[in-house]
Amino acid sequence: MPADLLTASLTGPWSLALMSVLVLGDAFFVVIPGEIAVTALGALAASTGSPPLWAVICCAAVAAIVGDVCCYLIGRQVGLQRWRWMRAPRIQQALGWARRRLDAGTATVLFTARFIPFARLAINLVAGASRIHPPRYLTLVTLAAIGWAAYQAAVGAAVAAVLPGGPLVAVPVSITVAVGIGLLIDVVTRRVRN
Repeated sequence: MPADLLTASLTGPWSLALMSVLVLGDAFFVVIPGEIAVTALGALAASTGSPPLWAVICCAAVAAIVGDVCCYLIGRQVGLQRWRWMRAPRIQQALGWARRRLDAGTATVLFTARFIPFARLAINLVAGASRIHPPRYLTLVTLAAIGWAAYQAAVGAAVAAVLPGGPLVAVPVSITVAVGIGLLIDVVTRRVRN
């Protein structure tokens, strides 16, 4: 009975909305588990059929696009020096890193940053402050968000397809796999930067 109750609550009509809010919030606050929410719903989609996997991907992509565009607009309207937290040495170091990366290759950086939470925030703020042409930015961010959403949902769906036990097994294992992949990406990017 508890497994049925969990499945019913997670596959309810509000699950996509909650996931979208988490993904949107993740654009601004890197501690919000947007990636984990997408992976968990991807696992549910594969193990229960609800919500549909395509809906998980679409909702996650739209929320990611909206979040990234909001950060871009903040960077474009506010700049990178207005608030005290923006002038902190570590923030300025991150923003400087983002500016150098954007100068080296906008498309590559926007696609890569979509998978690295703090880098995503810095890159989108700097993209706005640098006034990257809006149609080009929107096209690149849209493609990156769709790829990211499909990847995150696919991780959950793949785990659910491989492991027996339904959502009670698939959700926690897929979350663990997603966190592990995130940590691996962090380690690799730190080594590349150093």
